[in-house]
Amino acid sequence: MKASGYAYSEPKAAFQKIEYDLACGPNDAIVKVAGCGLCHTDIGFYYGDVPPRAKLPLVLGHEISGTVVEAGEKLAHLRGKQVIVPAVMPCGECPNCKAGCENTCKKQLMPGNDGHGGFASHIKVPGRDLAVLPADLKGYDLADLSVIADAVTTPYQSVLRAGIKTGDVAVVIGSGGIGTYGVQIARAMGATVIAIDIDDRKLERVKQYGASHVVNTREMDIKAARGAVKKIVDGAGLPDFGWKILEMSGSKAGQELAYNLIPPSGTLAIVGFTMAKLELRLSNLMAFDAACFGNWGCAPKHYPAVINMVLEGKINLKPFIKRHSLNDIQHLFEEAHHGKLTERAILVPGA
Repeated sequence: MKASGYAYSEPKAAFQKIEYDLACGPNDAIVKVAGCGLCHTDIGFYYGDVPPRAKLPLVLGHEISGTVVEAGEKLAHLRGKQVIVPAVMPCGECPNCKAGCENTCKKQLMPGNDGHGGFASHIKVPGRDLAVLPADLKGYDLADLSVIADAVTTPYQSVLRAGIKTGDVAVVIGSGGIGTYGVQIARAMGATVIAIDIDDRKLERVKQYGASHVVNTREMDIKAARGAVKKIVDGAGLPDFGWKILEMSGSKAGQELAYNLIPPSGTLAIVGFTMAKLELRLSNLMAFDAACFGNWGCAPKHYPAVINMVLEGKINLKPFIKRHSLNDIQHLFEEAHHGKLTERAILVPGA
């Protein structure tokens, strides 16, 4: 089968449309792409901040939904199914996977990083971890659901690992591509959510979708930001300990603030990514009996639960996404790089 996609041959080089062959093996599935979300990670690859693992030229894109049009002999039941392609697919056989550490699988496949991704007409992937969707998408277009593959599942796993539950205070730093869903998921788990950003428009939006309180820290130093959060907590009679802090901005300032907000018995999750280096006093973790972890993607086993939350209305995608033609990829990358996109762009082949 032939696929066509937009590839780049070196950082910042213009995208070129290419054609390439897809041969379906016994454990593979070929998915006709309905939509592929444009993620901050794609921007990092394209602009040379982080090199992908595959050789260039490369088709980017790892937030993919579509329909299985061909499947290997062991996966015939997938043909014709509408699916989400997990952004990180573990092998299931290596020591990491067998130990339950599938997010650090040594043979993991990430579309648009380890091989051609979803900014294309079709993609070939291992079929074992595809998340099959029900027939009734509850008013969503199949392309809309592509963002589940990273923007929604990644914060979901972070919320699970942080142990967020009813009565907790969850502080979400960054109300962008993943933070908007981090807020909704933490609220669905019963937490009181404080959202932090430097953009009033984003904060006003998340107030409608799960944030009980918002703080704009654009003009604040760390001490002032801590004071603003403490004022909210004290005023609402919330616990001054055990906060679950989710850093989702992927910025140096966001990570510095997140670390400095850790209270006694707190938990910090680093979900956003930046190449910037920070100077920290790690002894704070000891002194506060606190915990810190990083989160890479989401294990495929969690996808069915996330899909159910979306289709049941516990997570709302529609205010935070917008579909575009795949042919506009160059313009969209430039707009995203300069922070001009207010919704997560979903690139649709043939549109």
